[in-house]
Amino acid sequence: MHAATPYDDLTPDLLLDALEACGQRVDGRLLTLNSYENRVFQVGLDSGEMVVAKFYRPGRWTDEQILEEHAFALELAAAEVPVVPPLLLDHDIAPSATVSGRPPTLGHFSGHRLAVSPRKGGRTPELEDPDVLSWLGRLLARLHTVGARQPFEHRVRLDSQTLGWQARQWLLDHKAIPLDQASNWLSVSQQALELVDAAFERIDGLRWRRVHGDCHPGNVLWTPEGPHFVDLDDAGMGPAVQDLWMLLSGDPSERRRQLDAVLDGYESIAEFDWRELQLIEPLRTLRLIHHSAWLARRWADPAFPAAFPWFESGSYWQQQADLLRQQIDLMQPDDRPPIMQGADDWLD
Repeated sequence: MHAATPYDDLTPDLLLDALEACGQRVDGRLLTLNSYENRVFQVGLDSGEMVVAKFYRPGRWTDEQILEEHAFALELAAAEVPVVPPLLLDHDIAPSATVSGRPPTLGHFSGHRLAVSPRKGGRTPELEDPDVLSWLGRLLARLHTVGARQPFEHRVRLDSQTLGWQARQWLLDHKAIPLDQASNWLSVSQQALELVDAAFERIDGLRWRRVHGDCHPGNVLWTPEGPHFVDLDDAGMGPAVQDLWMLLSGDPSERRRQLDAVLDGYESIAEFDWRELQLIEPLRTLRLIHHSAWLARRWADPAFPAAFPWFESGSYWQQQADLLRQQIDLMQPDDRPPIMQGADDWLD
């Protein structure tokens, strides 16, 4: 049942029983939050406070990988980096923590795995404001400073193999691309990934560290006290620029201004390897390919056909091939020094 419809049995009663087993005294208030990968709920407590309960998608991460994500969040919080860490649970519902020696933050209940965190709201940051971008740059530098202390042992490496070649191979093996579009998309994606590999190879001594992994504006919430990061579900080993490029949008001149502001803040805290700017377009390419594979892998979940009805159409795959061709043009190497190669849109 879990493989096809992983949340069919996740009724309100089961959900509230799971929270009670975690040591939370619930009052019945329940709100479903927007999430496709996992199921996330805001739950009211007898105290009047609210918590957020995340039920993890079966089969995506191992217990050790989830606990390693939780440990990173707790480490960041201890270093006063503003994140929302998981709450500690009763050992009875968190048996894997007892085995691993990690804090008991991952609960097991009726075939589901869950984590509970305090509710901390906020709004999307105003990314057109250079002061906001500079603040986010400082926070990311602090996050990366903690992330550089030690590597992940169990979580994934955010590289072309994991996000690109493996995703492409899954789509090929599972015949997920419409037959009339398969040859076109597979050819273009191979060309694009070969250029991604070349871009990474050009940076000698590229530094990999623990990063947020999915630092788009929706995963940064702003409050009167400032911003905080949420959702470390995609945390992995990656270059620092992995957490910067998704904050940038607009035309090339706008992106340059935004990047200048982010890096002004970042470099007031930590050194940034400017060679990594060469990886912005390769990382964007990997996200395009990975997103298509993510949709295909989740297609048996009824939430996905309802939310993405265009996914199986030929026009979607034609559009993706066109986007990859644009990325191929942007990733072409040139004769300038390595720090400048592929950086027309990012460096003055």
